[in-house]
Amino acid sequence: MTSKITVEPLSFPEESGINFGAVASNVDIENLTDDDFAVIRDALFKHQVLLFKDQGHVSPNAQFKLTQRFDPAGSSYGHGKTIDAKRSILHPDLKTIPHQPQVQVIGNGRVASYEGLTDFQLRHPHHRTFHATAIPDDEDLDYTRFYRWHIDAALYGALAPPVVTTLLAVQVPGGRRQTCRYDDGTGDELNVPLGTTAFVSGYTMYEALSEEDKAFVRGTKVEYAPHPYVWMSSAKSRSDGLGLISQGLEVAIDELPPHSQEEIQILPLCWRNPVTGKLALQVHPSAVRKLHLADGTVIDDLAEVRETVHRLQRPAIAPKYVYAHDWQQGDLVLFHNRGVLHSVVGAFAEDEVRLFRQCNIAASQFPEGPSPTVASTA
Repeated sequence: MTSKITVEPLSFPEESGINFGAVASNVDIENLTDDDFAVIRDALFKHQVLLFKDQGHVSPNAQFKLTQRFDPAGSSYGHGKTIDAKRSILHPDLKTIPHQPQVQVIGNGRVASYEGLTDFQLRHPHHRTFHATAIPDDEDLDYTRFYRWHIDAALYGALAPPVVTTLLAVQVPGGRRQTCRYDDGTGDELNVPLGTTAFVSGYTMYEALSEEDKAFVRGTKVEYAPHPYVWMSSAKSRSDGLGLISQGLEVAIDELPPHSQEEIQILPLCWRNPVTGKLALQVHPSAVRKLHLADGTVIDDLAEVRETVHRLQRPAIAPKYVYAHDWQQGDLVLFHNRGVLHSVVGAFAEDEVRLFRQCNIAASQFPEGPSPTVASTA
């Protein structure tokens, strides 16, 4: 039976540089046929971000199954089991659904009961806990920042970066908008809906480079820190959310949880789209530790590594390239985690409750770089 799903690209003002995103309609996520999934898969790898409206009825199990369908051999949550929860920067932001452990609850405010969780507090990440500088308290409800540009990935051990992530808006506080400031001396800022998720294209990030830089990133690999979310827990971010400032505040390597050289991930800077063959510059800037160049040189000066990665990535997070999704209750967003970077944005008042479900699954294979060689652990 031919699928009834239709896909329409998102529309943006003429001056916008956003060239990704689409809306999928006539979708029954609880009862997807093979033909339905074929349409969704092709659309996802073409458009990178797919929006499904009015999906508040979708169960955690159906959300998991949609996510897993992109990599049937994968089964565990993308970050695996939390190691050293007291120090990991991820742990405070997530609550696991007991009957569907691959699906996490995220958001803001106190929730009485939801999917087997009772009387729990959600904490929307705020830039003041992670950035080296912060917007003054008296401006906090009007102005905000990109919290942390990232890809969803453990970046350590055998857990390969998830192919996709799904986000479902269960409860959304309404109305208010904020100005997202870069505060980096450029004067860049962006008017955004409250609690938006911001997306940028890794393909635009690559295409915006000079020919010299394109050659550099095609031949370079990035080495991530062991247990990166513990390693970075004491460090502070740039004001644009795109990587860390080098102040020597990272957790010392010998003070991290047990780790081995074999489990350190060294991945290409560019990841190849499995359908289009296009290259995306896909780097988690806060977790980078070393760069391995094509000629065998290893850059291990952390400040130099960070400056290099920031120089390469910063042009593509300019305001005209940022898609700031205006969440409505029931929105389900499926995004290509190997083709876009995203960031939490926004500062909520204490009584503004935001409840979302997130699902991603550690992939069964590592992303491919510019050549057919598959990246792996060291």
